[in-house]
Amino acid sequence: MQHIADAAAALAAGRISAASLVDAALDRIADPAGEGRRAFTAVHADAARAQARAMDALRHVGRTPSPWAGIPITVKDLFDEHGHPTPAGSAVLRDAPAAAEDAPVVARLRRQGFVVIGRTNMVEFAFSGLGVNPHYGTPLSPWDRKTGRLPGGSSSGAAVAAADHMGFGGLGTDTGGSCRVPAALCGVVGYKPTARRVPIAGVLPLSPSLDSVGPLARSVACCALLDAVISGEEQPRPLPHRGVAGLRLGLPRGTFLTEDQDPAVAAAFQRALSRLSAAGARIELFDIPELSELPLVNATGGFAASEAWAWHRGLVAGKGAGYDPRILARIRRGERMSAADYIDLVAARARLIAAVAKRSSAFDAMVTPTCPIVPPALAEVAAEADYNRINLLLLRNTAVGNFLDRCSISLPIHRPGEAPVGLMLTGEAMADAALFTTAQAVEAALAAH
Repeated sequence: MQHIADAAAALAAGRISAASLVDAALDRIADPAGEGRRAFTAVHADAARAQARAMDALRHVGRTPSPWAGIPITVKDLFDEHGHPTPAGSAVLRDAPAAAEDAPVVARLRRQGFVVIGRTNMVEFAFSGLGVNPHYGTPLSPWDRKTGRLPGGSSSGAAVAAADHMGFGGLGTDTGGSCRVPAALCGVVGYKPTARRVPIAGVLPLSPSLDSVGPLARSVACCALLDAVISGEEQPRPLPHRGVAGLRLGLPRGTFLTEDQDPAVAAAFQRALSRLSAAGARIELFDIPELSELPLVNATGGFAASEAWAWHRGLVAGKGAGYDPRILARIRRGERMSAADYIDLVAARARLIAAVAKRSSAFDAMVTPTCPIVPPALAEVAAEADYNRINLLLLRNTAVGNFLDRCSISLPIHRPGEAPVGLMLTGEAMADAALFTTAQAVEAALAAH
């Protein structure tokens, strides 16, 4: 079974049990030939089996909390879970006190009966788009594992777990692309909501101004369901169906968003645009000259560095030697930012949000590649200069949506056997429902070919 809806239907019909779904996921995680040992920092095998049995018993007497009760999912290692520490992929917090309660988003999933099967690996403190973790290992992209390729980050384990069927989806976070980048590099769907829709309480922060909580899964519908639950809908409804005919998709002209693409990315992206156009979508070029200001606006380190430094400075003083030095260097950039720099940044963000909204509001979504390159080999980022260069490249397109406070989704568009490539659709702030409908239409139109 690929999708949450498939599993829910099989459970309702009695063709499968929650216990068997959980056992299948645990078997994949435990497979010595697979990526489970690197995709997870902790596996809740006993608790997951017990919860699955409980959901089966409730279903037998018609008392399950939702149609999805018993379906296994994952949570990223920076979400609080009652009784477990929240190390956020680090060594310095590995022995932190256990959380006293679940993060609200985790609690909402549990109330619907989803079974949290384990905590997924991530870049230390979520501060990179590569997926590299020297403390727990780096899970590999499903593509070309013989070479060993980056999964993308920071929600690396969530993407690998979804791609390898170690659960039906999972929670990640997205501050500059941390759901969408690993989705693109692992061939799954990743969603970044309008940040204010989903609570970030109980989530170890990177940059509260930019942090958002989103799902990674194997379809738009799966992500839409998980997003509905974590945003507080008690009875999520299926997405309305529509075709792509008449959709207006804005293609930015003359910006970095469509430049310097790997040939495989360019070919897959142009093929997707051609198919959407043939199906009746209107692909319209438009200008966003304001995006050229972003490098200067963020030159002093941006929100991520300044806000990360504010959170980490005490921990760095006592345990700085235990950090991944590449992550520590990024955090320390915030040490040099002044209050005036930060105030200027806040003002510039508000100005750019308003200016770009005037240019993009006529479209159903803005369309670009998610990442301009295919998954690099792990060996390519061994040197610090290459690590930083490739990291900036992977996050280049996705970070725009965070800065502009948008909702955004990455869909896989490569053909079987090809390197994974993501197509990114970005909507207006608080237009999440409309973006999911658009994304499902695009997904269906591309699948039809």
